[in-house]
Amino acid sequence: MKIVETKEAPTAIGPYSQAVVANGMIYTSGQIPMDEKGVIVADDIVNQTHQVMKNLFYVLEASGAHFNDVVKTTVYLANMDDFLKMNKVYSHYFGHHKPARSTVAVKTLPKNVLVEIDCVALANVDFYI
Repeated sequence: MKIVETKEAPTAIGPYSQAVVANGMIYTSGQIPMDEKGVIVADDIVNQTHQVMKNLFYVLEASGAHFNDVVKTTVYLANMDDFLKMNKVYSHYFGHHKPARSTVAVKTLPKNVLVEIDCVALANVDFYI
């Protein structure tokens, strides 16, 4: 098992890792719209989703993977009315690659943000040799 850390994404705000690589898979922790300095960006779903996707990009990159290696994501929304706007930003980052996904509305998210996303991706075994 390998713990993944990058300074390009915000550090964990609790007792967890940005990602863990185990058995050929990368499991990211949920990313919220916080920049690498710990500041929550904007207060609208579009800009918050962009920041979340940037954070996921950097965590995946530090893990030796990219969005096209993602097999599953989970999207947590504070308001399901934001689904279409979030989905448009999300699809921009994945392009034609369409990993499996669950999207759920939750009562609240950490720091009262509007969106949180985590993912599971295939690990590049050669990256760790």
